[in-house]
Amino acid sequence: MSGNSKSDAAPAIMGDRPEDYAGDVTPQEAWRVLRADPQAVLVDVRTRAEWSYVGVPDLSGAGGEPVFLEWQQFPSMAQNVDFAADLAAALGPARRDVPVFFLCRSGARSKAAAIAMSKAGFARCFNVAGGFEGDLDDGRHRGDRNGWKVADLPWVQS
Repeated sequence: MSGNSKSDAAPAIMGDRPEDYAGDVTPQEAWRVLRADPQAVLVDVRTRAEWSYVGVPDLSGAGGEPVFLEWQQFPSMAQNVDFAADLAAALGPARRDVPVFFLCRSGARSKAAAIAMSKAGFARCFNVAGGFEGDLDDGRHRGDRNGWKVADLPWVQS
């Protein structure tokens, strides 16, 4: 089988599959699928401030770019009521069945987005567990336990 077949690119989820979205995946698994399946999409749901100051995933090695779409809008942090319509517009109507990986700081907003977009008719919505920066450590700092950056996956900062 080739490295680009659909079966090779099927995401391996962590734990049991929940009923309301496709499941959680590690950052490494999301990266593997993004590299193996050219149709797979990474949606970074953090805020513009986070993209600017913390950095963003670099998908050039996977032949793509993330979709940047705030789940909660900075600075009020109110939920983006246009999120589903904006995502549908960004992906196009023919792409509701491709793997869509949602990424935030630690995995909470991205999980909410994955659940909401599953309810909105997207068939394969995955949460990237640990997010971009990861969970807090005992000193209440991020960046040491898990997440995209800790996994040493490609990222850039402006």
